[in-house]
Amino acid sequence: MTTERESALSNCLGLIVRLLAHRLLPVAAALGLALLCGGCGMLTSADLNPKGPISLAERQLLFDAFFIMMIVIVPVFVMAALFTWRYRGTNRKARYDPGFVYYWPVEILVWGAPAAIIVWLGFHLWDGTHKLDPYDPIDKSVEPLEVQVVAQDWKWLFIYPEQSIAVVNELVFPTGKPLSLKITSDTVMNSFVIPALGGQIYAMAGMQTKLHLLADENGEYWGRNVQYSGYGFADQQFHAISVSDEDFENWVQKAKDAGKMLDKEGYEALAKPSSKLPVTYYSSVTPGLFDSIIYKYTKGNAHGYAMQCTTPELAQASQASGGETGSRAE
Repeated sequence: MTTERESALSNCLGLIVRLLAHRLLPVAAALGLALLCGGCGMLTSADLNPKGPISLAERQLLFDAFFIMMIVIVPVFVMAALFTWRYRGTNRKARYDPGFVYYWPVEILVWGAPAAIIVWLGFHLWDGTHKLDPYDPIDKSVEPLEVQVVAQDWKWLFIYPEQSIAVVNELVFPTGKPLSLKITSDTVMNSFVIPALGGQIYAMAGMQTKLHLLADENGEYWGRNVQYSGYGFADQQFHAISVSDEDFENWVQKAKDAGKMLDKEGYEALAKPSSKLPVTYYSSVTPGLFDSIIYKYTKGNAHGYAMQCTTPELAQASQASGGETGSRAE
């Protein structure tokens, strides 16, 4: 008797759970979808709210490619819905022809339309991507602000060679003035990006990549590494701040007043793995430090970094790294 009661109770509880699941499943799915969409932030996304000419041009390319692809995608979804409705099981008027094998207009449509879209996209994006070559200066008539960028575990070092200062996890530059970034890594491969100003570019040990950016208005923008690089990857972020010329000069003076020198010993201490490092200012930097960081990975490589450097740069790099340039400076 007890067993029968337990079985009945179990069946009753199972029925209640199934009914609740049947009723609550759509609500749970809707809530889950809302939470996922809430993380997208389409209207506030930095990629869709450009603050400079490079990011604006990249957004336009994205939109152009999207709408070109919609020429195929929208009809496909419409036809999928129409065919599902037309050939549903209860529609006896729909023609059933199991012997249908080949019809050349359909073949042309199925293969020709996607091929035409790919060709159209190729021609459109080829020109656009070459115009946005990150190595090309934005305005050759304007002298850019040069900043040397070093990716470390798990922070970013910004060296201003003209001002002879360095900063950790903060990039400040004048609004309206082109920014020329020379980028390398003193650890594994990283990926540098400031979404509001332009696309990403890789930072690799023993190599130098370049990126040119420009901010149209004053503001503070988010930058980070988007290439997984280990334990502190999630916290490898920095602030990119565009300011007026006067504020930039004041900021440079603030860094110079820090009274902290970034020499070989100081750099070696900074390069040790650490995360969530606060913004740190260095009032002076050993000349050739950036080149020495690259040079230490390319010693003995006659076709390496020497192809990118002049003899004075190699001499400074050798001095900063404590090595000899040898035939590389020839």
